[in-house]
Amino acid sequence: MRTLVKCIIMGMLAGSLTSLFTACSEEPDCSANARAMINCNLFTHNELTGALQRDTLDSLTITAFSTDSIILNRGEEVTALILPLRYTADSTVLVFHYTGRTTDTVTLHHTNTPYFLSMDCGYQMQQALTGVSYSRHRLDSIHITNSEAGIYGTENLQLFY
Repeated sequence: MRTLVKCIIMGMLAGSLTSLFTACSEEPDCSANARAMINCNLFTHNELTGALQRDTLDSLTITAFSTDSIILNRGEEVTALILPLRYTADSTVLVFHYTGRTTDTVTLHHTNTPYFLSMDCGYQMQQALTGVSYSRHRLDSIHITNSEAGIYGTENLQLFY
């Protein structure tokens, strides 16, 4: 009888430990599945020294062209931007609205390459800039510093005003 009680207690203890270890198993790491973005910094040329200086825009609103999507709404003291790229097309058109009804239109041309991350996390999109076109109302020029969109905050574009 004692043997039977010991076996039942050992079975319950083993079952409890097994369920404890399987319940605390690690979830799949899908942090690499975050949406890649384009990171931009604003610059100006110092006319006296010819050196680059960080620039600040007093007020900026960014919208996606021909949609009701607002990327940045009335940003103040803007020195850097984080911009999304479209998954469904090979170009993304953004409209920069400045104070005084002035706007610039920026078209980001890019490639979209889906790749399989894992069964738990699914697919992710690799995106790379292939070119940029823009109007020049307030914007002077744009320079691509890194063509690969990423999740780590690496600078992709330099916008010169």
